[in-house]
Amino acid sequence: MYSTRGRYAIRVMIDLAQNDNGSYIPLKDVAERQQLSRKYLEIIARDLVAGGLITGTSGKHGGYRLSRKPEEYTIGEILTLMEGTLSSVACLADSSYECSRKGICETLPMWEEFDQLVHDFFYGKRLTDLL
Repeated sequence: MYSTRGRYAIRVMIDLAQNDNGSYIPLKDVAERQQLSRKYLEIIARDLVAGGLITGTSGKHGGYRLSRKPEEYTIGEILTLMEGTLSSVACLADSSYECSRKGICETLPMWEEFDQLVHDFFYGKRLTDLL
């Protein structure tokens, strides 16, 4: 299951793309349009800035905007930044995870196939596909 962090980050990115006028967009405007908590969006925006997906500036004309063109973003990169992993099971999510059944696990190939489908779906979907 994907958390609100990942889902809201996608909504923020869509909002910034839809309202791009060349200027920075105040987070209060995004929060109002998306009907989300400004405080929570501040945390999400900080992570998006740290991940290089958006840029921000403070001051009178401060706000946020996309770092790249909307078509250059995949939903997978947004979710991975916010969620940490798209993997469905612990043994695939963390390479340092030690599973005593890894060598004999009958279900591991199924989880690997599923994770590849999820990866391909989200990394094949562009931000512009949602606009």
